[in-house]
Amino acid sequence: MAAKAFVLVTTSVGQTKSVLTHLKKLDGIKSVDAVMGPYDIIAVVEGESVDNVGKLITEQFHKISGIERTTTCQTIRIA
Repeated sequence: MAAKAFVLVTTSVGQTKSVLTHLKKLDGIKSVDAVMGPYDIIAVVEGESVDNVGKLITEQFHKISGIERTTTCQTIRIA
């Protein structure tokens, strides 16, 4: 079963555009948008499993210069 998560990204000052450009190139990214508020970017990611989503975030997101912090909101089925 596929896994989906919303990743809320905080960037360093002046780095949002650069981070956005890098995120758009990653496999598993379904959408990525700059936003206003407590976060700078929201990305929707999908993978084959929760582990695949976790690896995408820890092994690829966290290597991008300019990302200060991520908050991952894993989706679940309740119905």
